[in-house]
Amino acid sequence: MSVALAILLSALAMTAIVGVRYLLASGGFAFATRLRQPGLYQGLDRQIVKEIRWSLISAAIYGIPAGVVAWGWQNRGWTRIYTDVHDRPLWWLPLSVLLYLFLHDTWFYWSHRWMHHPRVFRVAHAVHHASRPPTAWAAMAFHPIEALTGAFVIPLLVFLIPIHVGALGVVLTVMTVMGVTNHMGWEIFPRAVWAGPLGGWLITASHHQRHHQRYGCNFGLYFRFWDRLCGTDDGLGSFGKNRNDQAGVRNSDTVQLGRSGTGAADGSHADQRA
Repeated sequence: MSVALAILLSALAMTAIVGVRYLLASGGFAFATRLRQPGLYQGLDRQIVKEIRWSLISAAIYGIPAGVVAWGWQNRGWTRIYTDVHDRPLWWLPLSVLLYLFLHDTWFYWSHRWMHHPRVFRVAHAVHHASRPPTAWAAMAFHPIEALTGAFVIPLLVFLIPIHVGALGVVLTVMTVMGVTNHMGWEIFPRAVWAGPLGGWLITASHHQRHHQRYGCNFGLYFRFWDRLCGTDDGLGSFGKNRNDQAGVRNSDTVQLGRSGTGAADGSHADQRA
């Protein structure tokens, strides 16, 4: 088999894996929503179809670089992924997970703020914010431009920072679970997690809900560090009794990004709806 064909097959395989992972994770948490919050997604069938369609497109964009890297790791030793847990000190296992999550969160925060620049928002990020309110299916509902900004982060990190294959699995699991649960429209975690001292630093659905309500705040992915440091943390959002309350908007609302000389990318806490 030629190298080109092998890489292509690896990319296709990873695309399938990312797609199936999305369907299982989002589907599982959507089912949990039906059990725990019956009727929460009522009337959102057409929106959910769009979320799934955009997410499967994103799965291909995420799967291609992942497949290339996976082939290179297995066949050329390109990356710094290791399989023998004793190759590095044991303390490096949890530290590498935290480091990967922090670096991913850092990239996400700043690229997310860029996505809220009015011009970029209208071209790309508006696809994600078209979910009003977001559902468990919206975790990967990105325009291809936005998907590209996130698809290369972990594949690049494995070339730079050593990580055990199991620790990498933990990173990918956290990425998947937090991506889905942050968009569910309700808190699946105990109140002590998101309303206690730990919640002051971790992002859960309540924190991200405020972003989907006000747009110009709460840009982080896992941690509230950058939002706090840069003055864009606007606390926790609330969950209304119906979908319009949750979205924090009315169906007649129009795009108001960039008015009064401010855009969502400037860190303003103003309620900028789209």
